[in-house]
Amino acid sequence: MSPESVSLEFIAAECVALVATEFDRHLDWSVESLAELDAVCGELLADGPLGEARLNLWWKLIGAYTGEVVVRVYGGQWITHDSAPGAPAVSVLGLTGFPFGIAHRVLNGEDFKSLASFGRSLPAIAEHSARSE
Repeated sequence: MSPESVSLEFIAAECVALVATEFDRHLDWSVESLAELDAVCGELLADGPLGEARLNLWWKLIGAYTGEVVVRVYGGQWITHDSAPGAPAVSVLGLTGFPFGIAHRVLNGEDFKSLASFGRSLPAIAEHSARSE
């Protein structure tokens, strides 16, 4: 396990703790818990866009948790990728995913973006990709 993945796991655990303290919601490292995190994002954005410091904090927490969930659930690993300089990606099921990218889009209130959909869609995308080869 690389030092980077250990620190991402730590940041993800901090997300779990902060969500429990601030929002009284339980994140259990399951794909289903990403729907809980989507709800937290909705609450965060209820009063309008987040300020830069708050956005950056939640981006790190939510990106790390989302990535750590898919790594754990689907047996993946954290990687670096040229398409996302400065933000780790995940390699799962033969795919590359960008949890920090989806976290950014969700936290900016982009329509039809969901952490839960990101997590749930990976097996279907992998299966489709395997059939297309």
